[in-house]
Amino acid sequence: MNPNFVLPKIGELPVLASIESICNFEKVRTTISENAAEGAKKAADIVVAAINSHKEERKFVLGLSTGRTPLGLYSELVRRHKAGEVSFKNVVVYSLDEFYPMTPDNPQSRNHRVYQEFLNYIDIEKENVHFPDGTVSEDCIREYCKQYEQMVHGNIDLMIMGVGELGQIGFNEPGSYSKSTTRAVQLSYNSRKTQFQFFSNPNDVPKMAITMGLETIYSAKSIVLMMWGEDKANVARELIEGEVNEICPATRLQTHPNVQVIIDDAAAQELTRVKEPWLISPPAEWTPKLIRKAVLWLCGVVEKPILKLTFQDYINNSLSDLLERVDTYDKINIRVFNDVQHIISGWPGGKPNADDSTRPVPSTPFPKRVVIFSPHPDDDVISMGGTFNRLIEHGHDVHVAYQTSGNVAVNDDVVLQNIDTAREMGYGHLGDRFDEVREIIASKVPGLPEPPELLHYKGAIRRAEARAACRSIGLNDRTNAHFLNLPFYETGGIKKGQLTDADIEITKELLRKIKPHQIYAAGDLTDPHGTHRVCIEAVLRAFEEVKDDDWAKECHIWLYRGAWQEWDLSVADMAVPLSPEEMIRKRHAIFRHLSQKDIVPFPGEDAREFWQRAEDRMQGTAKMFDKIGLAEYQAIEMFVKLF
Repeated sequence: MNPNFVLPKIGELPVLASIESICNFEKVRTTISENAAEGAKKAADIVVAAINSHKEERKFVLGLSTGRTPLGLYSELVRRHKAGEVSFKNVVVYSLDEFYPMTPDNPQSRNHRVYQEFLNYIDIEKENVHFPDGTVSEDCIREYCKQYEQMVHGNIDLMIMGVGELGQIGFNEPGSYSKSTTRAVQLSYNSRKTQFQFFSNPNDVPKMAITMGLETIYSAKSIVLMMWGEDKANVARELIEGEVNEICPATRLQTHPNVQVIIDDAAAQELTRVKEPWLISPPAEWTPKLIRKAVLWLCGVVEKPILKLTFQDYINNSLSDLLERVDTYDKINIRVFNDVQHIISGWPGGKPNADDSTRPVPSTPFPKRVVIFSPHPDDDVISMGGTFNRLIEHGHDVHVAYQTSGNVAVNDDVVLQNIDTAREMGYGHLGDRFDEVREIIASKVPGLPEPPELLHYKGAIRRAEARAACRSIGLNDRTNAHFLNLPFYETGGIKKGQLTDADIEITKELLRKIKPHQIYAAGDLTDPHGTHRVCIEAVLRAFEEVKDDDWAKECHIWLYRGAWQEWDLSVADMAVPLSPEEMIRKRHAIFRHLSQKDIVPFPGEDAREFWQRAEDRMQGTAKMFDKIGLAEYQAIEMFVKLF
């Protein structure tokens, strides 16, 4: 399934906006696609056209990137090959990097996945496939890298690239020498932390890698560089609009004569043409949310609340077109102030017997049937625990649906601790299995799926924790907590399967059973291949199939965010303020997820636990409302209304 979930656009530049104006900000040719799937198709267009137009007697040389970014591209190339649109018989491929040491058949091998996702399904000759050899001895590694460099330098016709969150290309870390060539490198702590998602144990993540150098990559005749997801937004802005610098290695490509950058809407959100389009050209239309976005941006620039903005503030900051086409500055101030004020509601399920003309949620029907979809067994309380509790207190029929088991996120030691607890409590039928389970853990093979029996225990632990969290905020954990265990997740390993009809049927069955008036779901855009992204696709595809049911015509979908970020106020449709007591109640619900507490193998620069991140985010949101001149609250959770 191609991920297709995107947020509604709040405003765009006109179709005929000056390319010259955009180029004043953007230093590389950049195409923004609606989502990763559409971006992968655009990249595939370039690859297929380049291969099919190659007329030289020598073979076409294609540079391949590893990692998650190119997976959609590889899937699209396989599809086009099977459709007869392209052949790879006259293609030679060279891969960008590989862990060191690493055997090629190891499931964690950077290049093993390229075979699994791409090369095994096309007609390329095996002798034309070249990957860095992660088995070369330390004594020979320098000479080997020198030979690999000689093979690839200046010979690659088209290089396919992804970019790391800090601007890494390949394993060229921040600070890499711009003239660097193929070599063995020490992996940074951040890179190892990023790669941990592919390993079952942090100690298994390699500390070194072989990578093409920046000069090697630059020597390619043509480069296609892809970025998907909002976690790439900052590096996208740095690469596309920033200055060339060694701290962000990808910026070296700004000076390449033939580089094409393809990004999705989520990765483009920090670009000027998306974030502050009025700085480039007057927008095609000043939509209400675009007006809100511009005014809130202006508040930040001049450091004033909404109602203190002046005519000169608008004129001095490129918003004269807003005044000319919409209204006077003072009326715009009042309009936006009221607009933002009206999204604040202490009644997320609607207030009975109240005028709801300016409220985000209608007063009827009351009470409502509500389903909260939680990708993992703790996302519900981490991201919207306060609103969850408020809905219950107001008497709504609230259900929570845990979409995945979250079993692989439980540390082995936690399993042993729980079994030991059972033994101490006298439950011999389970407690006596302590040594047996410890042997199962010891027999695990890195890279292979975890033993089913071990996953059973881990899933049980997370279900018990989720039920405890439900009880702590007043939900009947036996009747209103649903564990869907969507099949796409249950692979036993870090890599998950594809969303299938089985996942959709499970979700659809629950919707038709409850017939909700409100659906809350995680709307994260960070990773087009991640669990949260797949889970929102499952909800939307299921709802698409039931949308003609009578109950569905009165149902609305609200999106919450994950633990790290909150919605931008310019797109939010509902803000639910929380009292200090409600924030503490939410914290205690998060605490019930003991298996997820304090166990952070790679904490990186942010060592905060989930409850700390959630509280800092909620309080930061409340302070933002205060700064723009609205009421001061302890904490706020925000939501976007999808439809």
